[in-house]
Amino acid sequence: MTGDHLKALLGLQAATPVLIALYDPQDRLRYANEAFRSAYHVGKDEAPTWAEIMRRNHAAGRGTVLETDDLEGWIAATLHRRGKVPFRTVETDLHDGRWLLMTETVDQKGWMLCIASGITDVRAGERKLRQDRDFALRASQVDDLTSLPNRRYTMERLKEFIQNCAENPHMWGCVAIIDIDYFKAINDRFGHYRGDEVLLDFARQMQEFVRRSDCFGRIGGEEFMLILPDTTVSEANLILDRLLDKIRSARPLSNIPEFFYTCSVGLAEYREGDSVGDIYSRADAALYIAKREGRDRVSRFTLPGSGDEFSPDQTP
Repeated sequence: MTGDHLKALLGLQAATPVLIALYDPQDRLRYANEAFRSAYHVGKDEAPTWAEIMRRNHAAGRGTVLETDDLEGWIAATLHRRGKVPFRTVETDLHDGRWLLMTETVDQKGWMLCIASGITDVRAGERKLRQDRDFALRASQVDDLTSLPNRRYTMERLKEFIQNCAENPHMWGCVAIIDIDYFKAINDRFGHYRGDEVLLDFARQMQEFVRRSDCFGRIGGEEFMLILPDTTVSEANLILDRLLDKIRSARPLSNIPEFFYTCSVGLAEYREGDSVGDIYSRADAALYIAKREGRDRVSRFTLPGSGDEFSPDQTP
């Protein structure tokens, strides 16, 4: 590209009414043209995260219209679906009356390019039909309580992870099953409403540990799954150790400030030829070991001869 071509490109992107934004793998805005910054009230020298943009626009009644009584739940649900596929389209309406069709393109490193065009002139009935479809799709993928991906969606992502590893020998990764310790006792002692508060706290504590390439979902009761592509078992162990540290310090029940809770984790790495059932079973076996050895810890199910504390030869 010549200097003249680049100058023309920069001039056009500055003048176009199309919204253009680039987010880094941590979902922080690294570039946006004037149309995007104006629509979402982002200063020229600012680099907020997507979640920060949503929070402050919602508080000011501008930017995207968010019809929710639980902003943090909505953000959590969107973050766990945002950027998880290489390309998708979404529709959004703005407080200024515009309706946008936005495309999200994600590369292998997690950078996301967002381009939004106005579709305000599309008939309202057609927009309503597509909006209803989008709501139905979300309902089929999201857990009602925590706003996390549900079991069906998470298991589909696990299948995709296994398939990607099988088709690309250079790919690897890990799967963790996370269980809240003594959760039945929490429900029995404090009631199911307080138990729900603990589940919600855990889901939100996890937000900072889930990368764009990961998938974190609720697979049943107090049990969750974290899929970590392109992550060694040692790297995954460090991430999960930091998570357990944070959970230990959480105090989710405001009327019971002394209450705290812990989690146990079973961790397994992908092995050539694995099926979904294979890696799931190894992670589940590792979780059993974590609980048997005292809970509040990560147990790694590692390959034979690795020198780690738990290997397939020790399966309970």
